[in-house]
Amino acid sequence: MTRGQKGPSEPRRPLDREQVISAAARIADAEGLDKLTLTRVAGMLGVRQPALYRHVGGFDDLLRSLSLRGREILAQRLTDAAVGLSGDDAVAAVGHAWRQMVRDHPGIYAATDRYPCAGDGELEAAVERVLAVLGQALRGYDLSDVDRVHAARTLRSAFHGFSHLESGDGHPLPHDPEDTFGHLVELLCAGVQRLSRTPAVSAGGVQ
Repeated sequence: MTRGQKGPSEPRRPLDREQVISAAARIADAEGLDKLTLTRVAGMLGVRQPALYRHVGGFDDLLRSLSLRGREILAQRLTDAAVGLSGDDAVAAVGHAWRQMVRDHPGIYAATDRYPCAGDGELEAAVERVLAVLGQALRGYDLSDVDRVHAARTLRSAFHGFSHLESGDGHPLPHDPEDTFGHLVELLCAGVQRLSRTPAVSAGGVQ
């Protein structure tokens, strides 16, 4: 092939469901979930909008897929963060991981609130995986099975609420959100310790 001569173009990968969802995720994270439309997704993929309907059932189906993906990413982030940690350190780690996930994927995370999971077996199972990871992070405390479930739900509510407010600029100045989040983690750990039948051992304390 001589210099400047173009070789044969690579065959274009056939459009599939994963491509559609990934394109939607990029738009939602970069511009916000409210900016997401099927028209925008089609434009990013270089196809006409009707072509998307071979892979997604419509906007609601796309939103549900983003909601599922958000919970799957969250569960994996929490799992990775808690490896090798226990007690207060594990609670702090999963809290920071939750917050960072929302920062990294604000649009996908917003979809977890926008699409209801009640009655949807796959979405309910994804929520249970998140709760299971939180429950595992609490293994460093001497909790009964019932108290561990309640504590995991409390962590989920607290971390979700803080991150949701933060992503929408819901923490007004002059208080530093970093400092406030540190206090939140301390309060949560103190509450879990109160439920614990023996004091939890923490290697480095709450950060």
